[in-house]
Amino acid sequence: MITEKTLAEAEQRKIITATQRAEILSLVHSENLAVSTTPHDLPPSANEDAKNFADENIRLIGGGNDLFVTVGIVLVGAGLYFALSTFFGDQSIVLASLLAVSAWALAEFVTRQHRMKLSSTVLALLFVTSAGTVIGNWVWETFNFEAIQTPQQVLGLRPVIGQSALIAFGTVIAVSVVYFWRFRVPVLSAIVAVSFTALAFIFTALFFYDGVIEGQIAMPSLLAIPDVVANALYVPLICGVLVFLTGVWLDLHDRERVTIWSDCAFWLHVISAPLLVHPLFILATGQDIEVGVIEPTASASVMLTLLILGFVYVALAIDRRSLLIPTLAYFGTLGIYYLIDTAANQTGIPPFALILLVIGALIMIFGAGWQKIRNLIVRPTLPTSVINKLPPIRI
Repeated sequence: MITEKTLAEAEQRKIITATQRAEILSLVHSENLAVSTTPHDLPPSANEDAKNFADENIRLIGGGNDLFVTVGIVLVGAGLYFALSTFFGDQSIVLASLLAVSAWALAEFVTRQHRMKLSSTVLALLFVTSAGTVIGNWVWETFNFEAIQTPQQVLGLRPVIGQSALIAFGTVIAVSVVYFWRFRVPVLSAIVAVSFTALAFIFTALFFYDGVIEGQIAMPSLLAIPDVVANALYVPLICGVLVFLTGVWLDLHDRERVTIWSDCAFWLHVISAPLLVHPLFILATGQDIEVGVIEPTASASVMLTLLILGFVYVALAIDRRSLLIPTLAYFGTLGIYYLIDTAANQTGIPPFALILLVIGALIMIFGAGWQKIRNLIVRPTLPTSVINKLPPIRI
């Protein structure tokens, strides 16, 4: 090991120059830094923790101090809201504007200076919610929506509905983008995705309404209402596919998940899951969408099982439990609803009881060995060219 004293002596004897000495010291320093941060130098338990943490690095909480500051932000936000309410009363625009400004000011310290993750997420949601309240109230008052008393008045406002929706959700998207540009908070990607989905649904409804009024689309009868509702499910389904593909695209450009875009992909998968699951469940199982009754037959349970397995496989392939957890929660909630609803009227084991058993077993199994399951299921079923583009399988 060459010491700095040896290098200084070599420089004095004209063996190396001062520039060469500085370059050697810089090289030694960089190598020491790389070695000190290599996982192999950690104890075995730390290596195992690092490997498990790398499965899906969510980076939602930055430690105990982050959680502590988050509690403080919630208390300050609540106190500020009630304090301002005493001065401004029902002036919601002024109140929300002050809350938005306060959230931005706190973010300059919490997010920009200290990069506290959970606290930054809470502040971002507070800012967007406050800004959305401001623009929402302004649109409500400007376009006189508060004067609506009957359905006929709603139809009379058709010329401004599209414009008002575009202003409201477009502004939410704009302020989210600006806030993200300033503070780089990943949860804002979910806000943008939800806003675009809402716009797509509203403009699809307006397109259908205009087609009926102009005679291009036949007015549906009462018997055809379920078909209309079923067709409406394609809007969130298409939006869910687009949000999901955007998340996958971000993941493919950050296979090791070390940049902020990977965190954005996490939130996009959280949003895409319910947008995909509910329409697919209704369309695939043939539920009674007219009255919302959920009474799956044996064939519907088979379709539901196939849906669960499909989502499990996709989540394993892209290494995203954030896609799987909302999916299993949705199916599990339906199962609980069905069991409670039919417990007094049926004997034996309902089909959904088996679904709940499958979901519970899957959650426990995946929690114990996610990467090993990926290796057993994904590696043999996908070509190497595809696997090399997906997040690496760590075993």
